[in-house]
Amino acid sequence: MVQSSGRAEAGEPGSGRAASPRALWAEVQIDPVEIALPSGVGFTLRAYRPAADVAAPDAERDAMAVDEFDAAAAAVAARRVSNNEGGIQAGGRVAGDWADAEDLDEPDFDEVDDEIDEEASETDDELEAGETSDIPLFLGRRGRLYLFHSPDKLVEFVRSDVEHDLTQLETWSDLADRVGATDIEPLDEDSYELDLVVENLRGGSDVWEPTLILKAGELARDLGYALRIEPVLTALAPGSPLDDLDDSLRAVDNGGVGGFLARRRLRKVPAQQSALAWRTIIGKISAAVDWRD
Repeated sequence: MVQSSGRAEAGEPGSGRAASPRALWAEVQIDPVEIALPSGVGFTLRAYRPAADVAAPDAERDAMAVDEFDAAAAAVAARRVSNNEGGIQAGGRVAGDWADAEDLDEPDFDEVDDEIDEEASETDDELEAGETSDIPLFLGRRGRLYLFHSPDKLVEFVRSDVEHDLTQLETWSDLADRVGATDIEPLDEDSYELDLVVENLRGGSDVWEPTLILKAGELARDLGYALRIEPVLTALAPGSPLDDLDDSLRAVDNGGVGGFLARRRLRKVPAQQSALAWRTIIGKISAAVDWRD
């Protein structure tokens, strides 16, 4: 249990702090995030802002690389927004080159499947057009993600004058003045267990946990964008095998006829290849982590 840091309690008169941790985070539009990696569990911060309002992360790339990255990243960021709004209800194509979809004998299922794929295609067209307003930013700098083993260490860093990608936010100074260790309480939706993804995928489609894998994909896309990790964005880009896997898992989670079709298709996805692909993604993310304590 996190111990009090000795600062005024939330809601105490004259403390300048919000009545609850959630009120504070809502006011500053920044959220605490908990990430479990094979190397340990750490806390960090994440924010979403319009791309026009923030500076691009430092990177030494030529103009062509910048254009290619921004095009791919915009689609991936839009995928996150669309997923969160329930915009993608796809039954999912069998992961790219991993397998060939079999024709279904049931005419009714075929009709439903066509409708699902059509909706997914329309959504992908919107994503490729870059129709998204916000992009993710994390506590870090120059392609490095800062993680902290404890809330106290995270708060200590936030109160320091070290420069990083979040200091440009208009609410950063307010957060630095008000945050305490007891405020670092990530919501369930902001807690990610990347350390469990590979093992879960190795177990085969019958034991795959959609929420675990889908949340991991959301975080990986955000980190790939914010830290400029091109291999991660490529692996999870719209139309990639892992993106198609996400579509199928999401359809399973939604249930109904589309979920039935998606579950059938998931059985054709090779578990070991999926696990290997995700192990590579997690390795790339882990290599970008800077444990600050």
